[in-house]
Amino acid sequence: MTSQPAGTASNRVPVRRALVSVYDKCGLEDLVRGLHEAGVELVSTGGSARLITEVGVPVTKVEDLTGFPECLDGRVKTLHPRVHAGILADRRLETHVNQLADLGIEPFDLVVSNLYPFTETVDSDATPDECVEQIDIGGPSMVRAAAKNHPSVAIVTSPARYADALDAVAAGGFTLDQRKQLAAEAFAHTAAYDVAVANWFAGSYVGAEDGWPDFVGETWDKGEALRYGENPHQAAALYRDTAGPAGLAGAEQLHGKAMSYNNYVDTDAARRAAYTFDEPAAAVIKHANPCGIAVGADIAEAHRKAHACDPVSAFGGVIATNRPVTVEMANQVAGVFTEVVVAPDYEDGALEVLQAKKNIRVLRCPAPTGERPAEIRQISGGILVQMRDHVDADGDDPSTWTLAAGEAASPELLADLAFAWKACRSAKSNAILVAHDGASVGIGMGQVNRVDSCRLAVERANTLGVEVASDVDGAGGAENVGGAAPRRTHGAVAASDAFFPFPDGLQVLLDAGVTAVVQPGGSMRDDAVVEAAQAAGVTMYLTGTRHFFH
Repeated sequence: MTSQPAGTASNRVPVRRALVSVYDKCGLEDLVRGLHEAGVELVSTGGSARLITEVGVPVTKVEDLTGFPECLDGRVKTLHPRVHAGILADRRLETHVNQLADLGIEPFDLVVSNLYPFTETVDSDATPDECVEQIDIGGPSMVRAAAKNHPSVAIVTSPARYADALDAVAAGGFTLDQRKQLAAEAFAHTAAYDVAVANWFAGSYVGAEDGWPDFVGETWDKGEALRYGENPHQAAALYRDTAGPAGLAGAEQLHGKAMSYNNYVDTDAARRAAYTFDEPAAAVIKHANPCGIAVGADIAEAHRKAHACDPVSAFGGVIATNRPVTVEMANQVAGVFTEVVVAPDYEDGALEVLQAKKNIRVLRCPAPTGERPAEIRQISGGILVQMRDHVDADGDDPSTWTLAAGEAASPELLADLAFAWKACRSAKSNAILVAHDGASVGIGMGQVNRVDSCRLAVERANTLGVEVASDVDGAGGAENVGGAAPRRTHGAVAASDAFFPFPDGLQVLLDAGVTAVVQPGGSMRDDAVVEAAQAAGVTMYLTGTRHFFH
């Protein structure tokens, strides 16, 4: 809780009596000992009362207070006027105070409660009956009652607030501002709980015929305010998913300045690209588009090949890997101005190399696991929801591809086509990706027509690239870091995220020396496109699957 300015002591409510009923008993021993030492009378339920007794603190059981035993396997414990009248009485009102006196009911000044682990139970693959049993009834009722009556009662729902609560009790009670803040947290706590239950019912029991639930609710907790949004005049903040895995929003920052809005957008795109692959992979991202993507025998080689695709654009970019960063890779990164590096971990010595660079942001973020299957995009007046585009459609398996032109690819050529097909998914549509030896060498993305994307991919491949170990002709040679490489499109492969509507885009690639192409097919003019590939003696595969990325 925030500290209160002078002059707020007059609206403090002394804590003489507290109701404690929690599922999560973390920190409860220290709390109840502290409350007892401060002279607070304790009333509690079930397991909470047992723990309080075991630590030697006097406690009144709720069933002794109400004169009615807990029943129905604990489903009914606190739902009684002697409990709820004691919570809900607004002691600013003389009529409420008089009614309590007439009924012989003592008010509560503090309620400490948290709820049954419904989400955790669902995530454990419990049976429907087991999930239903973890839908808390009495808990939310107490929490909401205390939060509603915050002018008279303080409500604490998180063990993280126990130390603050003891400080407030010692100071003579909670101030009104503190009680308001705790009430806001309490309503957020019950709202998130209700959304989790409603989503489970909507998805499990009330699914519509079209496969989408009639209700979708989401809750997020504020992480931190950001310096600004996409531009300095836009305010921005980071909120974290309360129900899903931590993901990038929960990444551990090991070095560097605070992350910006654009840093998060680019880093998310970089992780999406790197984790497309099972092999060691690195992606360099700028403005949510790849400057380079590559796989390698190890992560240092993958990064070296990814950087070589477009070292000009990689300046000030974001790097993501799907393997721990090694010292070798860290030394490569240290030579280039980089905004962010995100990896699942860092080997001994690698972090020290990166931390020597003042401005680089270094994040540790585990591999994506358990992510929500659907993704949301906001539009004016609503949201769009779709299943995530993983590279797992039937047409993403090369064994299902249809050979439409040319000779069947050799294993090496097919591996490059498979890499290009996966990597192409990470570039904004219309996307064309030219690749060789498990690395992008030219990328055309975000264009309003596919011909321009083809031209851009070819131009970038042949003017911006750096040779790492050998050129695409296999002639070999040392790194050519200082100048443009030879025609890297010659002998390379290309992938298109969607079909070629006309042969003209394909012809740009053919003229550049591309020897194999993979694309979805499905155009009204597929025959003409295939004919052009056949005439050029180029291998062409059709996947039947599209990977637009808007």
